[in-house]
Amino acid sequence: MRRVAVLGAGSWGTALAVHLGRIGHDVSLWARDATLAADIASHRVNGVYLPGIALPANVAVTHALDAALDGTDLVVSAIPTHGCRAVMRAAASRIRSRATIVSATKGLESDTLLRMSEVIAQELTAERAVVVLSGPSFAIEVAHQMPTAVLAASTNEAATELVQAEFRSPYFRLYRSTDVIGVEIGGATKNVIAIAAGVVEGLGLGHNALAALITRGLAEITRLACAAGGQRETTAGLSGLGDLVLTCTGTLSRNRHVGIELARGRKLADILAGMKMIAEGVKTTRAAIALGERHGVELPIASQMAAVLEGRSDVRTAVDALMVRRQRAEREPV
Repeated sequence: MRRVAVLGAGSWGTALAVHLGRIGHDVSLWARDATLAADIASHRVNGVYLPGIALPANVAVTHALDAALDGTDLVVSAIPTHGCRAVMRAAASRIRSRATIVSATKGLESDTLLRMSEVIAQELTAERAVVVLSGPSFAIEVAHQMPTAVLAASTNEAATELVQAEFRSPYFRLYRSTDVIGVEIGGATKNVIAIAAGVVEGLGLGHNALAALITRGLAEITRLACAAGGQRETTAGLSGLGDLVLTCTGTLSRNRHVGIELARGRKLADILAGMKMIAEGVKTTRAAIALGERHGVELPIASQMAAVLEGRSDVRTAVDALMVRRQRAEREPV
């Protein structure tokens, strides 16, 4: 068993720390917020982000990066997209040169449009293997040991196999992939489509509309992933279609919740103010559009969601605009 550091004490980071502790690893869970770290350490439960789930005895909680990273060869980054770079920069000198980094964040950096594995690679001062963990995985279900299948993606085969071996359990299964680009683009942009799915749900447009939205959303994700250098087959797998279906239909989806509330007429600022956890799709929407423009890829669903999120359109107008677009062949060249 290994000593593992999990950076980020949100719902996903905490769930992964609990999971890794249960299967025998010694885990250090790092929280940016000192008050949160102290509360979790005292009560042995993350009452803010993962209530009702007790931390195993072999999971320590700390606010100190030095303490979290001391002696670790496996580091899990579960930091929200907007904070990933700063934390990795602070952690770089403390992470062993032979350590394997697991990126468990789904999103794009707003200003650079980089994927999280690229951000991590930029900030670490030495060559370190980075493995992306992605797929349909609600944190609370993993914490409750419900069956879950995800992808471990890296160009470093040994690092991928290491993560498969060290994360696996009877309820947590990992497949591997070398298509890091496709996996990360799928994981990031499905959140954008999930906001649109919430709009469809909130407007009561029915199952026909939702099925169409998910299918065309997958086509949109695939066009962008392939243009960026990913593989079409990847977006038909766990990190594409699998994660998309979960996020667009699951009642635990934060991005879907945002769309539902927008359809009910609430302002975006009020919706976000009432949420404890981050809906990554809100910031990813504009970044995805910019990445599409960079690669010459049209993203009609993302564009309409951006107009709604930025207050330039309302949800009904956005749906109508999608329905009256030029009719085309279902499968056109990517």
